[in-house]
Amino acid sequence: MRNVVALILAGGQGTRLGVLTERIAKPAVQFGGKYRLIDFTLSNCVNSGIYKVGVLTQYKPHLLNKHIGIGKPWDLDRKDGGVTILQPYFTEKEKVWFSGTADAVYQNIEFVDECSPEYVVVLSGDHVYSMDYNELIDYHISKSALATVACLEVPLSEANRFGIMVTDLENRIVEFQEKPSEPKSNLASLGIYVFQWNFIREVLMEDAKNLESSHDFGKDVIPKIIETQRVFAFPFEGYWKDVGTIHSYWEANLELTRPIPAFNLYDENWRIYTHSEEMPPAYISYESKIKNALISEGCEIYGNIENSVISQGVEIGKGTVVKNSVIMSKVKIGENCYIENAIVAENVVIGNSVKIGVGQFAKSKLNSDVYNSEITVIGMDSIIEDNVTIEKNCVIGIDKVLHSNSKLNSGEFI
Repeated sequence: MRNVVALILAGGQGTRLGVLTERIAKPAVQFGGKYRLIDFTLSNCVNSGIYKVGVLTQYKPHLLNKHIGIGKPWDLDRKDGGVTILQPYFTEKEKVWFSGTADAVYQNIEFVDECSPEYVVVLSGDHVYSMDYNELIDYHISKSALATVACLEVPLSEANRFGIMVTDLENRIVEFQEKPSEPKSNLASLGIYVFQWNFIREVLMEDAKNLESSHDFGKDVIPKIIETQRVFAFPFEGYWKDVGTIHSYWEANLELTRPIPAFNLYDENWRIYTHSEEMPPAYISYESKIKNALISEGCEIYGNIENSVISQGVEIGKGTVVKNSVIMSKVKIGENCYIENAIVAENVVIGNSVKIGVGQFAKSKLNSDVYNSEITVIGMDSIIEDNVTIEKNCVIGIDKVLHSNSKLNSGEFI
């Protein structure tokens, strides 16, 4: 894999995750109790033997940059490659801001040229999946392709949410449909590409000159090159999840609590690496009842937990019930609380006798496109004082305080 460079697009704002990405980039959002979303793509790289990795960041990258650091947890602290953070920058004439996925790669042509690769793998940093990129690259080579797009068959009823590839019998892409109302295929692009570097370098330089282009791989580059070049679809059959919405993020986390989860975090031959704080083992009191839950290091559990993901350093008091919820790191929950169908972000403090996720569903008064389920979301660093009631589909912003004995009705926000 010495002739391969991986470029991870990690600059996404993730607006459909609402308050969860108000302060951090989507690839930095916690997942599965101890990971962040970008860990899965980084781990795929090193498990595939790719050790030259550029991470292209843009939106609020500070936490993401700190998390990646010099890449030591992923064995990417190397002199002959390793991980490099690639951010927008100032030149003598202008400030360079990535205007699309293709433009992000174009602005970093010099970095790739220094590595002199034969192939470039372009990846998204905010999906949950395991993929051996060797299989993808081998497929690319076997087809004598100039570009290859990893694809997954999705239900035809959901095809209008994706970029759809129409292929011939050889799997060569003959047509691309961007979120079509009437899809001709159910083969969805995963936003994972392999390119011959010399080829895509020229394509990106041409695209940069096109004032009518949005400089995006899915919208501009791929539809253009399939007209004249050998571009193929790689059929991926493993687990892949776009956790770009509140419901899909919540659902993907809770899937991990099943006895046989669809996504395997425990595969010794394909480890998921991360940079996490060193904490003591979790403590579970004799009074607690735990059913189908992930409990991470540093937790102190005195209450009851069911079908939930509990991240590192969480404290849950006596008599408290947590059901069907995602609790992020260092959250403190008092005694005699009831929490159901909730996502609680990092460093939130919840007092005693608090009820979250009760009542009847009501449409969100904040943004019904983002908050459209029974899930209540509490932003990081917020404080919920004693005896507060928060009903279904509510939103608590970052650094907010709900005072004692207050109530938030379904669909409301602060």
